[in-house]
Amino acid sequence: MVVRRRKKSRHLRGRTRTMGWGRIGQHRKSGSRGGFGAAGMHKHMWTWVVKYAPTWFGKHGFNPAQTLEVEPAEINVGELDEHVEAWLEKGLASREGDVIVVDLARLGYNRLLGRGRVTHKLRVIVPKASEKAVEKIKAAGGEVVVLEQEE
Repeated sequence: MVVRRRKKSRHLRGRTRTMGWGRIGQHRKSGSRGGFGAAGMHKHMWTWVVKYAPTWFGKHGFNPAQTLEVEPAEINVGELDEHVEAWLEKGLASREGDVIVVDLARLGYNRLLGRGRVTHKLRVIVPKASEKAVEKIKAAGGEVVVLEQEE
């Protein structure tokens, strides 16, 4: 076999009407590729589906029901101590003798954490509280009413 030293030219010099695609319209529009998108997947493209996309049709598996997760709305004892005076003025906390009563559940908090210092005597009603938070409030002469047990 003779080795071709120069590549055959691929240039179509001069404009030809169909550029090598036969009669007019043979290389136009979506008919040349069997339709737009997923057209024909159950018809003329079925062999392609069987080979390359066997899970194209039908349902596969299931999605488990979404569980409702309560977003943690936490507050530290230090922040609580800072806000207490303002809450008293606004009527969001009440004073019983020398003790300030704060219902954190009513204020939108669901957990009390132990960072910071406590300077007021507080009675805190909260769904969950850390051990350190309870210790600090008791050390300041207050008490914590925990509505549900911490995990």
